[in-house]
Amino acid sequence: MRPEVVVLTGPSGVGKSTLIHKILKDEEIAKKLMFSVSHTTRERRKGERNGRDYYFVSKQEFMEMVKKGEFLEWAKVHNNLYGTHIKNLTEAKKKNKILLLDIDVQGAKKLKRKLGKSKTLLIFIRPPSMKELRKRLIKRADTTDIVIRLKNAKREIKEMKKFDFVVTNDKITKALAELKKIIKSAIR
Repeated sequence: MRPEVVVLTGPSGVGKSTLIHKILKDEEIAKKLMFSVSHTTRERRKGERNGRDYYFVSKQEFMEMVKKGEFLEWAKVHNNLYGTHIKNLTEAKKKNKILLLDIDVQGAKKLKRKLGKSKTLLIFIRPPSMKELRKRLIKRADTTDIVIRLKNAKREIKEMKKFDFVVTNDKITKALAELKKIIKSAIR
């Protein structure tokens, strides 16, 4: 059975966004998937655009959306709130597409419980090592943020056995080829 959602998850800095960007350049995959832009309360990073990378909202706006039941899943991650709006799945279904999500481990597990195993494909992206993950995080975050993200990464990696597939992102071309194979077999 074809899933309704394909989820890429894993520690911050593991390369999920890069892999998704490259996956969506594959025409066979891109015509069957629709990327879900999440809502977040975190500060926008340099180069990020509202509506393309995330919908950046205040904590108050986010909590109003929670109260209204607008999220398919949401979680507090690295002291910020992240959520997938229900309308993303509705829109994907209207277009006969599968929703592609880049969400954290908590959100992935919530989504699987909510939609069921047959409607979700959960792929965990793991770093080749904690040392390499730390190097990747240093390139994009401040020192305080890195400590939080590394602590969370250790906890998240312990959860990877609960996912349908685990892909190690040591070399981007190898990880991308493995992901494409997994996704193509699931979305046929």
